Amino acid sequence: MEIEKIYKIIDDMVDNNEGLIPILQKLQDELGYLPINVLKVISEKMHLPYQQVFGVTTFYSQFRLEPQGKNLIQLCDGTACHVRGSKKNIRATEKRLGIKRGETTEDMKFTFEVVYCLGSCALSPTAMINKKIVPKLTPSKILKIIDELS
Repeated sequence: MEIEKIYKIIDDMVDNNEGLIPILQKLQDELGYLPINVLKVISEKMHLPYQQVFGVTTFYSQFRLEPQGKNLIQLCDGTACHVRGSKKNIRATEKRLGIKRGETTEDMKFTFEVVYCLGSCALSPTAMINKKIVPKLTPSKILKIIDELS
């Protein structure tokens, strides 16, 4: 995306009294992640200290400073999921993808994250894969999903 378009998005949102988080969300939707140079532009345009913009970006798990893979796999390891075997799903996913939590495969097909509540405890262990909840996950089920997405 051209820097002029980024400036326009920020300027329009600032003119409409949008806050920092909606601006970060919009730009991440447009770019796929939030590069450091974009955070600096936001800081300048909003007259906020860069440390504040960076702090908000890194505080909320929805924001990314690195490009994300085509497929986002988020496995829950919250209490209910943990008790019902989420660690097995995590290990199976790491082994199949050849990456650890928080990483993206070299071919940019998958980003793998561990989260601590998807709000679907009755369906645990759960995952969110490309924004869709997958209930009652097992290692064989997650491996089948990965293979289908490959």
